[in-house]
Amino acid sequence: MSFAILANALTMILCMAVLVQSVRMMRSLRTVKDGALTEVVTALEKATAGARSVLSEMKLTLSTDCAQHARLVDQARGLRDELSDMIGIADSSCERVVNAVGLANALRAAQAEAEDAEAKPETELV
Repeated sequence: MSFAILANALTMILCMAVLVQSVRMMRSLRTVKDGALTEVVTALEKATAGARSVLSEMKLTLSTDCAQHARLVDQARGLRDELSDMIGIADSSCERVVNAVGLANALRAAQAEAEDAEAKPETELV
């Protein structure tokens, strides 16, 4: 077998494969042309309409719920600020009480030392 005959046989096989594929493609195109494309477009229109209705419902729900939640968040922030102020006042009050107790303890200690100092000279005289 010569190279030319082998090349011709291979070319014939490839041409037959191309013919088979083109027949299959023609059938697919005919199916699309006959109505499958219109069915696909109709189904897409229905799906798009359904998606639009769902999206509009979601927007409505989110607009009402989000506004309500935003009001709650604003109220919570106000309460947080008030509580922060109250905590600051309570901290400063506690510091004053601690300072007053420390001062009172220091005065008691000074008085106790003064009494001890007065009591010592009397005991030394006896």
